[in-house]
Amino acid sequence: MEKIAIVTDSNSGITQEEAEKLGVFVIPMPFMIDDKEYFEGINLSVEQFFELLKGDRTITTSQPAMNYITELWDKLLEEYDEIVHIPMSSGLSGSCQTAMMLSQEDEYSGKVFVVNNQRISVTQKQSVRDAINLANQGKSAIEIRDILEKNKLHSSIYIMVDTLTYLKRGGRLTPAVAMIGNLLKIKPVLQIQGEKLDTFQKARTLKQAKSIMIKAIQNDINTRFAEYPKEKFVVAIAHTDNYEAALEFRKEIAEQLAGIVREEDIEIDNLSLSVSCHIGPGSLAATCTIKE
Repeated sequence: MEKIAIVTDSNSGITQEEAEKLGVFVIPMPFMIDDKEYFEGINLSVEQFFELLKGDRTITTSQPAMNYITELWDKLLEEYDEIVHIPMSSGLSGSCQTAMMLSQEDEYSGKVFVVNNQRISVTQKQSVRDAINLANQGKSAIEIRDILEKNKLHSSIYIMVDTLTYLKRGGRLTPAVAMIGNLLKIKPVLQIQGEKLDTFQKARTLKQAKSIMIKAIQNDINTRFAEYPKEKFVVAIAHTDNYEAALEFRKEIAEQLAGIVREEDIEIDNLSLSVSCHIGPGSLAATCTIKE
């Protein structure tokens, strides 16, 4: 059986410590903060990130350097036969295309397989877990890639944005629209399903936003994922510096999805910092993914 290394990036929410326990490898995503480069989980913690973000510091996302990726691959191929590389969604960053381009070079062709399954955050983490399980079942790297890509739409993320300030700062809203939205206390619910981050619905209150997200998950379970048994559903919560609210949200989801998911099985994680920097603190996300 081929010895397979599984690589992802820190957009999966997998920390360096978790990666060691899982036996996978995590590339830290770089950020430019006031013209200084930081790396998630290396010299930039989640707590430090939000402290800087709230302090109106200029934060921009970037891709991992190509030589960082190839050096990691070179090192792993000394010990492993093949690599499955699971980056963040190609619709949200160019890092997936970069990895795919690098994997076509002669020294990596037939050895490194990049998964373009359009996931991020807790759904990307589930892809990593699926890859681990598939590798343990004896699947080859190319088989793992093909299974994950075939089932890429077996997940949904719904995100409630607490303030429009950061969407305005990133150029995704005009200042006038952001000002009116904040005055009216609009809390948009965004959706990541496939390649893009899109508006799903608008809410006026946190209670209404949570209700929208729970109903969206229920609808996915009852329609899009209706053919799957309930033990296949992975429901999780992600947040941006909003852990106490996430704990309360978990109780509400468990009550609404009683018989499908237990409260203790709903994982709570930090939303990817690459997304967090565009939507700001105070957000909540509900996700549903099908285990492969």
